[in-house]
Amino acid sequence: MTQQVSDSTTLHNGVKMPWLGLGVWKTKDGDEVIQAVKSAIQTGYRSIDTAAAYGNEEGVGIGIKQAGVPRDELFITTKVWNADQGYDSTLRAFEESRKKLGLEVIDLYLIHWPVKGKYKDTWRALEKLYKDGAVRAIGVSNFHTHHLKDVISESETVPMVNQVEYHPLLSQQELRSFCNSNQIQLEAWSPLMQGNLDNPLISELAAQYGKSPAQIILRWDIQNGVVTIPKSINANRIRENSEIFDFTLSEDDVAKINSLNKNQRFGPDPDNFNF
Repeated sequence: MTQQVSDSTTLHNGVKMPWLGLGVWKTKDGDEVIQAVKSAIQTGYRSIDTAAAYGNEEGVGIGIKQAGVPRDELFITTKVWNADQGYDSTLRAFEESRKKLGLEVIDLYLIHWPVKGKYKDTWRALEKLYKDGAVRAIGVSNFHTHHLKDVISESETVPMVNQVEYHPLLSQQELRSFCNSNQIQLEAWSPLMQGNLDNPLISELAAQYGKSPAQIILRWDIQNGVVTIPKSINANRIRENSEIFDFTLSEDDVAKINSLNKNQRFGPDPDNFNF
C-alpha cells in the first residue's frame, strides 16, 4: 500500500516517479505559482508538473529553489507546446524550458498534444534528449491508443508516461489497459474534474471514510495505478490533497467508482483538438 506523499512508482527505465504531484495549469507566473510550489514541496510533495504553454516555468523554477529541498529529491515535468513541435524546434523549445526553470536536467519531458504530422518527429527529438542525458524520462500527453501505437511502431523508445484527462467520469479503461500492457505509466490531469465533485456516490464514500470527495478521487487514482497531479494554489487544499495515504478504499468501492464512467470530458478530445 502507498503510505506517504513521497512514495513513487517505477517507470520502465527504472526512474522513480512520485504517485502524487502538484499541477500548475492556469496558475499565474510570479508570486502565485512560486508560493504554490513552495507550499507543496514544504508539505512533502516531490513532483511538480508544468508546461511551456502554462507560461509559468520561471516561477516554478524560483519556487523550487526557494523551497530548500535538494534537487535530486524532486521530480520536475514540463512539456513541449504544439507550435514548437518538429525535430529542431522541439530541441530549441527544450532549451528554453530548461533555461526558464533554471534546471540542468528535466526529470520528465512530454509532448503536450499529438499534433498530426509532427508528433513522430517531436518524439525523435525527445529520444535524442533522453540519450544525451538532458532528461531522465520521456513521454507523451493526451495520446489515444492509436497515437501510442503509431509512435511505438517507428521508435526505439516506448514512452514512459502518458498524461491524460482521467477521473471517475472518464476512466479510459481501454487506454489504461494498453498502457499497462506496454509498461507506460498513466498519469491523470484534471483528476478532480475541474471542481465538478458533486456526485452522490463520491459524497457517500467521503462520509463513510471520513475524507473529502477530492481525497476519495485522488486515492482512487492511485489504487488504480494512475499517477495524479491535482492543481491548487491554496496551501490548505494542497495539504488536504496530500492526505490520502492513511486510508485504503475497498475493492468494492473502487469498482463502484469505476462504474461511474460516462466517457465525459471536461477538456478537449485529442482527436478533435484545434491545433
